Amino acid sequence: DVQLQASGGGLVQAGSSLRLSCSASGFTTRDYNFGWFRQRPGKLREGAACISNNDGTTYYADSVKGRFTISSDNAKTAVYLDLNSLVPEDTARYYCAIDLYPSVRQTLTEGYYDYWGKGTLVTVSS
Repeated sequence: DVQLQASGGGLVQAGSSLRLSCSASGFTTRDYNFGWFRQRPGKLREGAACISNNDGTTYYADSVKGRFTISSDNAKTAVYLDLNSLVPEDTARYYCAIDLYPSVRQTLTEGYYDYWGKGTLVTVSS
């Protein structure tokens, strides 16, 4: 079965940086998209960033654009999210997901993603 394991969350101070990692396994396709989503307390889950394994293109939600950076390592089938200039509003559980059958290269529409990890919690103190 396809498995995704996210790590790197923790408690950090506002203004600091953090790297989240997610490793994926159990699939054979060479064309896929990784996405990072987050769910803040009391809010619906929202997309943060995504990246195409095919051509490396990225897309960011307005809420994180300019502060977060998504990257991937194709050899390791891993995706990373670098969180910079963190603010308390970034406190959330962050989920990685994979779209194994991409029809578009950039999307944060949850329905396109086939498998999800359990997430990693990021808490940003004031």
